[in-house]
Amino acid sequence: MAKNLTTIVKSSKHEARICRDTGIAIIGERINPTGRNSLQAELKAGKFDMVQKDAVAQLQAGATILDINSGLPRADEPTLLVQMIQAVQEAADDPPICIDTPNPKALEAALSYYCKDGAKPLVNSVTAEAESLTNILPMIKEYGAAVIGLCSSDSGIPETAEDRLRNTDIIMDAAAKVGIPAEDVIIDCLVLTLGAKWEAGKIALEAIAMIVEKYGVNITMGASNISFGLPDRENLTSFFMAISAFAGLSCPICNPMKTQEVISLQAANLIMARDPHAMKWIKGFRARQSG
Repeated sequence: MAKNLTTIVKSSKHEARICRDTGIAIIGERINPTGRNSLQAELKAGKFDMVQKDAVAQLQAGATILDINSGLPRADEPTLLVQMIQAVQEAADDPPICIDTPNPKALEAALSYYCKDGAKPLVNSVTAEAESLTNILPMIKEYGAAVIGLCSSDSGIPETAEDRLRNTDIIMDAAAKVGIPAEDVIIDCLVLTLGAKWEAGKIALEAIAMIVEKYGVNITMGASNISFGLPDRENLTSFFMAISAFAGLSCPICNPMKTQEVISLQAANLIMARDPHAMKWIKGFRARQSG
């Protein structure tokens, strides 16, 4: 089995070290206008109050890295993405970030702005598609960033765990060819909803285990996808993340404001001997008791 790798993501002030040996790191998902009409309205008006409040709240709730997505229809995304990053830096003392955009021009603008004074963001994302690998990976190498690799290809999201591993092989090989070290690639096995495919959870867990065994890379996921369209979503998502931790999940993209999900990850860390003397579990319990 491959050694568990450590991915470093850092701002000019703070560093996040992601490694399953030391516990799960949360990537906060809230700074994203998709499906949030109030945030869309603020961004269209050139306001960033909600962005800043979400940044501070997520860090206080336990996020290690903040995902920043500027996918606003008809917006000047390169400009908007940089403005959102600036707003987060000002409000939250420059935390480590994940730059989340499929737009190469917006990505380059964000990387050009952010990658100063030793800063190293995470980028979401690249796929196994030839166009994606060609357009994105050289940019990741140029700016010294880390990157999330999605296990999809020109054929879409694979049906089997084995095919997701094959797509991971393509991403890892392409990254190595441009000089990106394995520890700077985080893999997303692309969890599908159980409401549409009842085997989706099992397939994702199998893919995670295979990829971790072969490469030792860190694993992320859009955790809430598993419960989309089903009742009692927070409980289902929480249980799935806890199980995924045993398979190799190390840095889910989730909402740290959902207490049940955070509790499940803290419990997984403790049970898997990644929380010495239960200090983080006790600290989390006391924080919840104090409101």
